[in-house]
Formats: sequence, C-alpha cells, structure tokens
Amino acid sequence: MSDSPASDQQQRDDVRFDWGRPARIGLHEAIWGEHKSADQIAAILNQVAERDQFALVTRVSEEKASTVRTLLAAQSEAAVLHWHASARCLSFGMLPVRRSELGEVMVLGAGTSDLTVASEAQLALQCHGVACGLMLDVGVAGLHRLLEQLPRLKPCQVLIACAGMEGALPTVLAGLVPQPVIGVPVSVGYGVSAGGRTALEGMLASCAPGLTVVNIDNGYGAAMAALRILQSNGGTGLSR
Repeated sequence: MSDSPASDQQQRDDVRFDWGRPARIGLHEAIWGEHKSADQIAAILNQVAERDQFALVTRVSEEKASTVRTLLAAQSEAAVLHWHASARCLSFGMLPVRRSELGEVMVLGAGTSDLTVASEAQLALQCHGVACGLMLDVGVAGLHRLLEQLPRLKPCQVLIACAGMEGALPTVLAGLVPQPVIGVPVSVGYGVSAGGRTALEGMLASCAPGLTVVNIDNGYGAAMAALRILQSNGGTGLSR
C-alpha cells in the first residue's frame, strides 16, 4: 500500500501512459504487470478511468489482481476490472464490440501447455474488437490433428501459432495455408529447449517463406502484429 499522499502523487507523476496511441496507430497501450507493484498498476488504472479509456495489463498473478481490485474499490472503479485467469491478464473497461470488417484471427497452440501465451494473444485481439478463436493441441507430433483442422482455418485472415519444444508448428502451418502466419516461441520443453530459445531459433531459421516470428512468450506482440496486418488491409480480408 502507498505510504502517504505524497507517495501517491509521486506514483501518478511517474506514469507516462501513451494516451494518443489508439488514435495514432490504432493499438491500445498494454501495461506490463509482472514487474510492477499492485500500487503502481492501480495508480495507472485510476488515470485510465479519469480519461474513460480502456487498458490491458499483462502478466498478472491472481494474488496481484486481487490486490489491485481492492485498491481500486476505494475509488469505485473495481467493477470494470476483470482478471482473465488463462491469459494472466487484467482488462480495465468494457471489451469493445466486434469490428466485423477486420475479419477473424485464429490462435493455435501446439499443446495445452501453450494456453497462457495463446490466451494472451487471443485476449489482446479481443480488446481491439477482433474476433479471435483458440485452437489447442494441434502440434506436429501428431500431424493428423492439425490436418483435420485446416478447413476451420480457411475463413481466418491471420493465424498465430504458439509452440514450445522445437517450435515446428508455425513452419508446418506456413507451408500448408496462404494466410500470414505469426510464430510465437513458448518457454516449454525439456533441457535444450532452453526456456523457449530452441523454439525461437527454429522459427527464425524456418524455410517457410514469409513466416513472422515474435519474441519468446510474447502473445501480446503477436496479436499486435496480426492487428496491424488486418488494419493495413482496410478490413477487406485475405480469406480464401
């Protein structure tokens, strides 16, 4: 908790939120929550509330989310705060209505262990009004599982593929479908998987032309890459 009104004011003065980002580039600023205290997050969200804007806070534990809710309750703002357990994220404000002109994105996870990263990507897109599905357990260790789902992917404009271990899913997927594919290496795997480094290097070395790769566990970054693609197409879509 804050020690004094002076410390509260200091926290407010330390906030440099990018209020103009939605109007400038069409993306909401996300708040990195993992290394911020609950007090810092609450101070930022109070400013968001004052401007009647929306906010997404990533990498938030259930315990920290509960503390933020308690802090905001004193300001009567907790009702618009939602903790998304599978994504480990907080959203502040009402999710926007679907922007049907942008089409649909599908987030794929090679295994259920990729759920957190995949859910972060899905939520980040939903926070921008993008319809986004989630498809898990389609890794290449059982290739038939992915092949069976290809018809479901046809209507989608962009695909986000999350994978740990050797990170093969995005490469295989990009060789099978025409849509833009964004690969997300996930910090899942034994030994030489090295916290997602092997998956990252495998995706970067992919022979599938045009595969886009973001940093390890960066579901939010993949979602924003997908959103830029959708917005650059003017909502006309790339579905086949």
